Amino acid sequence: MTRWRQWPSRQALTRQGVPRIRLLINGGIWVGGTGWLLAGVVRDDAFAGMRRVALIGALAGCAALLYALRRVTVDHRLAPALALLAVLVGAGAALHAAGARTPAATVWVVSAVLAMERLPLVIALGCAAVASGAYVLASGDSPLTEAVTAGGVLLGGYALRLDEEARGTAYLLLEQERAARRAEAESAALAERSRIAREIHDVLAHSLSAQLVHLEAARLLIERGEDSAKVLDRVVAARGMARDGLAETRQALSALRGEMAPVEDFLRESAAAEGARFARVGEPRTLTAEAGLTLRRVAQEALTNVRKHAPGARVELRLSYEARAVALEVRDSGARKAPAAAGLTASGAGYGLLGMRERAELLGGTLEAGPDGEGFVVRLRVPL
Repeated sequence: MTRWRQWPSRQALTRQGVPRIRLLINGGIWVGGTGWLLAGVVRDDAFAGMRRVALIGALAGCAALLYALRRVTVDHRLAPALALLAVLVGAGAALHAAGARTPAATVWVVSAVLAMERLPLVIALGCAAVASGAYVLASGDSPLTEAVTAGGVLLGGYALRLDEEARGTAYLLLEQERAARRAEAESAALAERSRIAREIHDVLAHSLSAQLVHLEAARLLIERGEDSAKVLDRVVAARGMARDGLAETRQALSALRGEMAPVEDFLRESAAAEGARFARVGEPRTLTAEAGLTLRRVAQEALTNVRKHAPGARVELRLSYEARAVALEVRDSGARKAPAAAGLTASGAGYGLLGMRERAELLGGTLEAGPDGEGFVVRLRVPL
């Protein structure tokens, strides 16, 4: 029953989403039909002089009423629509009484079709039945012809209604798709900002904390009256930390933009700089900017921990391309009780690796860190 009482959507009752060729065809039908009616009036000898002028004026008034009917139905205004239909049926009866049978029949048929096309079905059927019934009664044809004519008018109006509703539904779906794409673009922009903010936070948090240590040491040296050379060393170290932090920030932004060297090249160079071994397993594949940057950061953090807490240890980096993931393993052979000395628990809960674990989890991956035999191992796995 809801469908029977429901208006066609606003999109179905307007020109939204109608192709231009369809608009031209519809306009041509209306202009052609109006011209045909006017030509019939001009050729009809029964209407001459003022009668012809009055008939043309009446037809113009009916056209205005039909246009008004289309407008009020767009806003789903039932009372004005019913009033206009009643006036149109009455106008058709007046035209028929005046001898203008063809114009009268046209007004009744068009009114019935518009009612079926634009009103709620339960009301449209009654209005269309009245309008088409007036036409059938006035035509004086056989009952079978009258029934076929009335049924054809109702079916024609209903077919137009279905066509308009299908077009309106398609337009709504198109608008929803556009809105979804806009929301997706906004979400991607927010995610990009979050990634950039996270990268800058990770770099600056490490850099600023190191600078703070050196500057605090410089302050204590000054308060104790220590030699200026020692103070200068601390200040120079803090400046170096600031310079390195800015360089790493630029590198992070470049990596997010896809402007840096491939991850494998970066890992190979990092391993060579630390005197570590590097191995690759599997066929190289293209990685996303986020996955590549995560691999870089984990490798940097793991090598930094080895340098601080297990100097001289043998280190091996292994990059593995799996079927649906990429994995990185950083293993050293000389970290003795490294978790306690480095501030890392067996689960890898140190501040640096904790941040790396959170980064991996955001990508749906995992990070494990802890003692392994005689050394310490960090394992990262990121899905592709």
